[in-house]
Amino acid sequence: MLRTLPKLPQIQRPVRDRLEAVVEELRRIVLTDFTPIEEVNDHLLWARGKLFRPTLLLLANELGGRRHQRAVTLASVVELVHLATLVHDDSVDHSVLRRGMPTVNALWNHQTAVIMGDYLYSRAVMELALFGENELIRVLSRAANQMSIGEMRQLVSADAIRYTEADYDRLIECKTASLMSAACEMGAVAGDARWRQPLARYGFQLGMAFQIADDLIDYTGTEAVTGKPTGQDLREHKMTLPLIHALGVMDAAPRREVEEFFADPEPSDDGIARVVALVREHGGLEYARGRAEDFGARAVDALTGLPDEPATTSLREAVAYVIDRRR
Repeated sequence: MLRTLPKLPQIQRPVRDRLEAVVEELRRIVLTDFTPIEEVNDHLLWARGKLFRPTLLLLANELGGRRHQRAVTLASVVELVHLATLVHDDSVDHSVLRRGMPTVNALWNHQTAVIMGDYLYSRAVMELALFGENELIRVLSRAANQMSIGEMRQLVSADAIRYTEADYDRLIECKTASLMSAACEMGAVAGDARWRQPLARYGFQLGMAFQIADDLIDYTGTEAVTGKPTGQDLREHKMTLPLIHALGVMDAAPRREVEEFFADPEPSDDGIARVVALVREHGGLEYARGRAEDFGARAVDALTGLPDEPATTSLREAVAYVIDRRR
């Protein structure tokens, strides 16, 4: 019998009412009477994602029955930091699509994307400062700093055929795991602080699994799933775990094919398909899947000892969703 995988709405059920409030809070925080910024904000909020990071923060805040209204604002702040990173990412990568919608740099220009990313960051920081709690500021600012380092690590990884698995791990720790860990930790700080450390560990391990699974989808998914053209990482010459592992076990001839692919400034669809086939033949997909599952298992382990509540169940189900997401 096939296992039924949890869908995101099921995971979000314990905090559905507060997620609706997050959307309104996002609009309040970025509201401005300056038309050029307002137009970009409208586009970003229209094209917003699934609010996964706010979901994690609110679920963490539910534990122990100490949910606090300020967690809605904190969830909005975390989403703004995430949005800022995506806007900057798309500009650096010259991406034209994000979640199936045109990017800010495609609709406007790269200068606008840089300024809007900075605007979202600054609004998030301003809102967080109003709480006057150094711990909340410390947790989020540390994550934001790590994400900036991750941006630079990702830039260095382009065309880096000798990028190692250790390099990749450091990249995704900064790029993804840092903010998911911060979201979970901040939810606990604003709720029942007894669970702060295990939730921070959970968020970190979940973030590692999330990014590996996301990179794996680039080799296996469709545009309907990813919101961007499949094979986009390869088109941009990004070294991710499936290829890193496969290169390590390739003989000279297939490795030379990959090196020639990376030397081509404008790779063809056929070239991308060939690299995907080589990665598949050399076990890159299975290896990446195994590592994602290993991080997922660690995330579940981090929840040991937490209260047996609907929020804990949702956090556990979020692991399966991250690894197997198709929707």
